[in-house]
Amino acid sequence: MRPSRPRLWLTVAAAVLVVAGGVLVFTEVRAELSQGGSLAASPVASVVAAAGATPGVPPSGSSSASPSGSSSGSPVKRSASPVARPAGSRLFTFDNRLAETLWIAGWQQTPQPALATTGWVLPAGGTLTISVPDRWNGRFWARTGCSFDASGHGRCATGDCAGRFQCRQYGVIPATLAEFNLTAWQQLDFYDVSMVDGSNVPMWINIAQGRTKDPISTRGCSKDGCTRAVPCPPELRVDRGGRVVGCESPCGVFDTDQYCCRGAYAPRDKCRPDQWPVDYAAVFKKAQPFAYSYVDDDATSTFVCGGGCDYRIVFSTS
Repeated sequence: MRPSRPRLWLTVAAAVLVVAGGVLVFTEVRAELSQGGSLAASPVASVVAAAGATPGVPPSGSSSASPSGSSSGSPVKRSASPVARPAGSRLFTFDNRLAETLWIAGWQQTPQPALATTGWVLPAGGTLTISVPDRWNGRFWARTGCSFDASGHGRCATGDCAGRFQCRQYGVIPATLAEFNLTAWQQLDFYDVSMVDGSNVPMWINIAQGRTKDPISTRGCSKDGCTRAVPCPPELRVDRGGRVVGCESPCGVFDTDQYCCRGAYAPRDKCRPDQWPVDYAAVFKKAQPFAYSYVDDDATSTFVCGGGCDYRIVFSTS
């Protein structure tokens, strides 16, 4: 399976701030640098309200993985974590409400600052809080169906990063991604859930601390709908040992310019899922209305937080 194609994105110091109805609306110019090196700027609209943990020992054995993991436990209240916060860092809590063990991974977009630890074990029903450098720019994802030896080498059914428990690169697709650019333009954070590289587990992000009103409820719902596992079309399913473990992106499966929004389809007005042979983006968007369903799905999928925010990344269905 091909490695993930990272969406290298920068927050550019070109933006417009307007006041509408008492709410501050931020229009960002976001530059996306594809792996092939092409640069394109696109407007993004986001609403802003006014105003490490010790890694687990790699366990032997593996757990079954399914993109339709079951929900367990109850919603956790948005509150500050009791874990001490090192100077110049944020607290990120991972909350596994699925009925399977997850192996959390993280990797940075830019060389500095970097995470000291990049792999963790998160049992079913468990939580884990880590510290993240204040200006970190990168992604987290859950690996499933993993098995590692005592030296930290092994493999995962989804999200694998070169067979290492401690990642040194992005993971292979499909994987649901939590992407962050901390303390970026005007000291604001930009964050999103992305299924551009497909989906392996349902996920949402909550603001645990900060000035900004959280657009996603503690049950994973937004004004447009609630979090569900992707009902993956047969042609996009990833099978391991007779089990469906993930839902691949149409770009990853068919590798056409139209599905990948490249070549003649790279301009934003040409990258139109409703004109694809099959609108697979709509399948992903219905499952997670607030997440990226394809590369140019900015308007409803990029969020902003101000005030040195902490975050909770939840793996569950609503």
